[in-house]
Amino acid sequence: MIEKEEFIKKYSKALQAKNASIFTGAGTSIETGFLDWKHLIKPFADELKLDIDQEPDLVKLTQYYVNKKGNRYALNQKILNNFYETGQQNHVLSILARLPIYNYWTTNYDKLLENALRENDRNPDVKITNDSLSQNIVNRDAIVYKMHGDQGTPQNAVITKDDYEEYHMTHSLFTAALQGDLVSKTFLFVGFSFEDPNLEYVLSRVRILLNGQVREHYCFFKRINRKQYTDSNGILDEESFNRDTIRQELKIEDLERFGINVVLLNSYDEIPGILEELERQYLYNSIFISGSIYHPEGKWNTSLVDHFCYELSKKIVENDWKILSGFGLGIGSTIINGALEATDNNRFKTINDNLSLHPFPQIAPQNSSLQQQWTKYRENIISKAGICIFIFGNKEENGKTIIAEGMIEEYNIAKKMNKLIIPVGGTGGASKKIYDDMYNHSKNYPYLSNYWDVLKTDKPKDLQEAILSIITEANII
Repeated sequence: MIEKEEFIKKYSKALQAKNASIFTGAGTSIETGFLDWKHLIKPFADELKLDIDQEPDLVKLTQYYVNKKGNRYALNQKILNNFYETGQQNHVLSILARLPIYNYWTTNYDKLLENALRENDRNPDVKITNDSLSQNIVNRDAIVYKMHGDQGTPQNAVITKDDYEEYHMTHSLFTAALQGDLVSKTFLFVGFSFEDPNLEYVLSRVRILLNGQVREHYCFFKRINRKQYTDSNGILDEESFNRDTIRQELKIEDLERFGINVVLLNSYDEIPGILEELERQYLYNSIFISGSIYHPEGKWNTSLVDHFCYELSKKIVENDWKILSGFGLGIGSTIINGALEATDNNRFKTINDNLSLHPFPQIAPQNSSLQQQWTKYRENIISKAGICIFIFGNKEENGKTIIAEGMIEEYNIAKKMNKLIIPVGGTGGASKKIYDDMYNHSKNYPYLSNYWDVLKTDKPKDLQEAILSIITEANII
């Protein structure tokens, strides 16, 4: 078992190391209105005159139904009709699709996972059969392994005991691929009950082959709650409560054999918040530098500006963080040069890992103004960062030096997206305006409580040290 905070820290490290994976179960589809496994096959239990709540093995139940009918036509129709496209968005899957995950696994028949990836501008390669494993689509940036089939081909869905017994022959390459991922990736299981015999078999094989030295994985369980066992008169069904509590404790201990650490929740409604915090923690490694300068203000001159931007960029990359830059006027080239210097000094670093440039478009597309295009562009860049640094911020207009309003817009976008904002007020321009606004609402920015004074100075070295300290504190995981 593991606490939420510790899970976020550990899984963030796996995300940053690019060795994390996701496994989704039926619980992730319920939010969108689809039936879970139990409710999906309840009509078949009713037809067999069995109480679904008293049946411990639902796979056997579906087999009994097929045996009775002589074929699986009704099962196929149920899958086909239940998992139609609802058009609803799934918040949990949307967050999971934004994470830097390459391999996604699921036992769900629906298309919610691959749709969530596409809605987040990703191109999933969906694997349903053994044959599909050997065929790759062009420009894929995620793989979705659908272990139990797809709604479009319900006749091939894994649902009966026959299907499960034959799985390791009919889907042998799937089990081999999953074993490989369980050895090399850190999994997060979401909406999964661990009642699936195929997954249990694969987990057992990995544990045996590694002599118990398994990798750490994580999952979410809802804590057994007394209220669920208390009737309207306040009387507790103590026997049922104690029985289910013991069962949960034993199941948690058993999952630890496979390296699976359980995060206990009071409600599954906590999952979106946990995933959002996980995403936020991961994004703290990516830093957007917003800035432009036409004419230095105060004690600043061109030489000091260049040196400040160069050294700041260099130190950020040396700490293995990533810079996102819109190639702002007067600072873009020095930020690039600082990042290049840091990567050149370390043969294990590549510029693509530590610098992402987003020069603004200069020609408006059809049916849209250039300003609208810039707003959309800013939103896209800032969404990819966890921390936003604002430096300098002026531009030329009609021969005069004025505030760079584009930076103010970026500040407002960063606030709306709940980014960690560092206003370097001592550099003047829009940054000073942003600093003043944040300082007037300082209670909303507790992470800056020790830095307000230094952030308004015009001493380059002190400002760099303060910025790096704030970033470091955010990235302590």
